[in-house]
Amino acid sequence: MKMSVCKSYDDLPLFLNASLVSQVLGMSISTAYELMNEPGFPVLRVGSRMVVPKDKFVEWVSQHTQGGAN
Repeated sequence: MKMSVCKSYDDLPLFLNASLVSQVLGMSISTAYELMNEPGFPVLRVGSRMVVPKDKFVEWVSQHTQGGAN
């Protein structure tokens, strides 16, 4: 498994692409694309591009970890 290169959510840009999602979550880029196509994942489609707003990503991570309320 890949290790995350980010130390804090503050290090992230306003919008994340698939490469950043994969790095932050420590997964392959193909798995990140699969995740970004899952219903309920906070992705914005801009033409053929997919981006994830930082605040919605942080919220999604919180909801899908032990500390989140599901």
